[in-house]
Amino acid sequence: MNMAESFRGMKIIGIILIIYAALVATHEGEFWPFSIYPMFSQAGNPWTRAMVLDVTDLPDEIIWQEHQLDQKIAPPVPLRSIGVDQIDYSNFISKTDEWTPTRLDALRQMLGPGNIQERSWMAAKVHGTLVGEDSVMVTIQPFLLITADSVYTNPNLPSAHYQKKVR
Repeated sequence: MNMAESFRGMKIIGIILIIYAALVATHEGEFWPFSIYPMFSQAGNPWTRAMVLDVTDLPDEIIWQEHQLDQKIAPPVPLRSIGVDQIDYSNFISKTDEWTPTRLDALRQMLGPGNIQERSWMAAKVHGTLVGEDSVMVTIQPFLLITADSVYTNPNLPSAHYQKKVR
C-alpha cells in the first residue's frame, strides 16, 4: 500500500465519521437505525406507554385509582379490533403536552364513538421503571375517561398533567 492509497483510506474514514457524527447529533445522540429499538436506545430507562381499559362496570371511586399491572382493575380494549394502531395511540397519549378540547376530541374520534357506544373507556398511561437489576415495576395511571360523546380528565391529577410543560 502506497502513500496515496493510505491518504485515500483515511479520507474515506474521515468522511464516514463526519456523516455518522452528523446523524447522531441531529437525532438527539441516537444513531437512527437503533433508535427505533428501545432495547438499544433506552435500555434501563423509565418508559411510558398507553393502554385502554373498559371501565364501564366499575364505580367512579375505583376507576381513577392508580394501580400495578398485576392488579389491573379492568379488561384492556384490544385496539387492533377497533382499527386503531397501538403505537399511534400510545404516542398520541404519551407525547401530547397540551390537552386542548381539540386534542381531547381527536382522541375520542380516534377510538371511534361508534366503537365506544354506551361504554366507558379509560385511556391510561402505563409507566415502567427498572427496580433493582432484574425487575420492572409497571404502574397504570388512569388519565382520561372516554365516552361516546365526552372526555373527562382524572380529578386526582394536577391540571399540569394536561397543560403544556414549560421547558
